[in-house]
Amino acid sequence: MRVTIETERLIIRNMVPDDYEAMFKWCGDPRVNKYMLYPLYKKAEDCRTFIESLNPDAEKNYDLGIILKETNEPIGMGGFVWKEENNAWEVGYNLRYDMWGNGYVPEAMKAILEYIMEREYVPSITGTFAVENEKSGRVMEKLGMSYYCDTEYEKMDGSAKFKAKVYRRDFT
Repeated sequence: MRVTIETERLIIRNMVPDDYEAMFKWCGDPRVNKYMLYPLYKKAEDCRTFIESLNPDAEKNYDLGIILKETNEPIGMGGFVWKEENNAWEVGYNLRYDMWGNGYVPEAMKAILEYIMEREYVPSITGTFAVENEKSGRVMEKLGMSYYCDTEYEKMDGSAKFKAKVYRRDFT
């Protein structure tokens, strides 16, 4: 969906091709990529290709850029995608390493969730994180989510597999 949301410190909006160099700062960083599904990006142009593949008009897909209001620079991405099979919106996010620990991800995700709840049916939200990635679990807890079950997942390129937890929050 085409979206612009503002919080006290952030602008949350669709990514545009000109954001590709900023995006490479997190997609090309092994510290950020360690637990992500996608493989480590090797060049900034790969980010441009990814952004161009996004459909800002896709229904039930709020995959948005997190922009630091102070500098107008993209510092991450996050959002929710409807998963019919789970009857839930699935959360996902990543953030530039030097921005970790400032509360930007919970701030962005709460704002996106509020936006969606005003427009869509939201029976539940879910998220999966690698057991070793406790900070990601903490973000989900700040969204009111709690432990639901254990699982595992593998990077898209098969380069790593992780024991994981699924967190969930039901609204109905």
